[in-house]
Amino acid sequence: MNLLPTVTKNLLIINVLMFLGALVAERYGFDLGDYLGLHFILSDRFNAAQFVTYMFMHGGFMHVFFNMFAVWMFGRILEQVWGPKRFLTYYLVCGIGAGIIQELVTGIHYYTLQAGLSPEAVEAVMNEGAKALQNNMNFVDPAMASLNLVLNGSTVGASGAVYGILLAFGMLFPNERMFIFPLPFPIKAKWFVIGYAVIELYAGLANNPADNVAHFAHLGGMIFGFFLIMYWKKNNRGNGYYYN
Repeated sequence: MNLLPTVTKNLLIINVLMFLGALVAERYGFDLGDYLGLHFILSDRFNAAQFVTYMFMHGGFMHVFFNMFAVWMFGRILEQVWGPKRFLTYYLVCGIGAGIIQELVTGIHYYTLQAGLSPEAVEAVMNEGAKALQNNMNFVDPAMASLNLVLNGSTVGASGAVYGILLAFGMLFPNERMFIFPLPFPIKAKWFVIGYAVIELYAGLANNPADNVAHFAHLGGMIFGFFLIMYWKKNNRGNGYYYN
């Protein structure tokens, strides 16, 4: 059995090359992550292609390492079960779905913050916010600073697709026992997936200002993955393996 199927291998290669490319671009003063990352739909820097490109950008070495480790560990198994075309479709749908959920959550934050600010403050963020972030600065007022991050910040990473992969693995192999650090005992894959989903939901609802992780995007990847698997299951002609 091929230990590294075609799609999995190419996803690993592309993500690593994009990460290295972003490092090189940064040395020349170009923020590739800001250009290819997913911006809020009302931002001047948004374009629809970012729903795909943001999946191939990462915020640091540990970010890309753990995402690609999960793609290697679980994605190759899904590809061996489903085949390359269906696995790639699943990966992209989960990633794009995660981006859609992130946009919806960002929209809620945007209109909530905007409602609490004066028109002058909102205009200042619109006119000066992007330039401030480019210079690693932000507004002193917490609400204006938060609105600026919502409007002019970007989301990057394959985590939404990765969480979809974790969900699929848990559905296909629910009773597979796994050792998860730091637990000293193995747990079944289904409990691992459920536990991760609960943690992400709690962290997302907590809305910690110091937490810049897109928790609802992670959940979005799982949600879109779940419905896609159920759709495939419903329309299966007896030639697929979707869950136990």
